[in-house]
Amino acid sequence: MSVWLPTSPCTPEACAGHEGRTASVPHAVLRLTGAVALILLGILGAPPVRLLPAGPRHAVVRAWSAALVRAFGIRITVHGSPGRRGGRLLVANHISWLDIPLVAAVMPSRMLAKSDIRDWPVLGRLAGRAGTLFIERDRIRALPATVTTMTRALLAGDRVAVFPEGSTWCGRAQGAFRRAAFQSALDAKVPVQPVHLAYLRPDGSPAGAPAFVGDDPLTASLWRIARARGIRAEVTLLPRIPPGRHTDRRDLAAAAQRAVTGRASERTPRTALPGQTTGPSATDRDSAKRPAASVHHWVSSSPAAASSFRTPS
Repeated sequence: MSVWLPTSPCTPEACAGHEGRTASVPHAVLRLTGAVALILLGILGAPPVRLLPAGPRHAVVRAWSAALVRAFGIRITVHGSPGRRGGRLLVANHISWLDIPLVAAVMPSRMLAKSDIRDWPVLGRLAGRAGTLFIERDRIRALPATVTTMTRALLAGDRVAVFPEGSTWCGRAQGAFRRAAFQSALDAKVPVQPVHLAYLRPDGSPAGAPAFVGDDPLTASLWRIARARGIRAEVTLLPRIPPGRHTDRRDLAAAAQRAVTGRASERTPRTALPGQTTGPSATDRDSAKRPAASVHHWVSSSPAAASSFRTPS
């Protein structure tokens, strides 16, 4: 493993257990069957959907992504509003492979994913057809070309979503935001949209089942999530950081991290109907001025020690 890759101390044994009610085996199998059917439908429907205008295309992607998350029995709560259209860089903390459809259920975007995902059965093909941007994480020399590709997508008016920690964390702690991806927002002169993701139990505490960390096999993660009950996914769209607020990618990454970390420390249990939008709009004001706690993403310009390589995107 390259020393440049981000790391996480989270492990399946320590972080991915589920406490609480569980679904019966037949119910879990039914959930998985529904999810697989939706994925196959997504693969078949991706080519014609990409021909649609942006508005209808995003509506279809949101509906499909929300259905996939809910197929696993997970309700979705949204805080904040996506605001106006246009190119922007979405940056979020990273917990699970579920983060990808969860973000798409709120704000359809072109995801930045590790190149290994292209080889995943079924999901890799779907990711490619969805316009995913791929990065070779263990080749630091490929990074400038990746940033250039992201910049072009942003200039074309696309939203590009990245997970700057570069590795999945359990949701109880976070990793440092790596700054390379933020260069694309500076070059394209587009806003940065911080997003906080959380998977919660009924009492508002972090749910362990969705965590996809360490050497956790994808099949084990799928089954664990299918068996869990009472999990709610919370997406918080934080105030956008407008272009020009920060001229250095280090400062921009730090501001986005403060926003996401601040939300994690301030979040209190809240209830809402699936898909309900509450809270303030994600305006161009930067409210990310909170002290940074411990927080960790992908593409980096500083070495990291060895540990977890689990990072679906």
